Amino acid sequence: MHTDLSSHLHTPACNKLIEELQACHENNAFAKFVGVCNSIDDKVVKCLKGERIARSAANRAKARERQAKYKEKLLQQESN
Repeated sequence: MHTDLSSHLHTPACNKLIEELQACHENNAFAKFVGVCNSIDDKVVKCLKGERIARSAANRAKARERQAKYKEKLLQQESN
């Protein structure tokens, strides 16, 4: 099971892979159940994981900035 595969949520590279996977599923209505599309699915999973890791790193960086600003404000208030 994948996360939401809406195109506005992903990079162009992942969107291309998602489109390939969806086309494979449409073209292989029954064969998809025996693994015909698994190689494309593996690529999609790796791409989505890369996006998630990048998003997590960006969120951690933003959190560190917010925490630093908060600590700075606290120190300023304490010194007043």
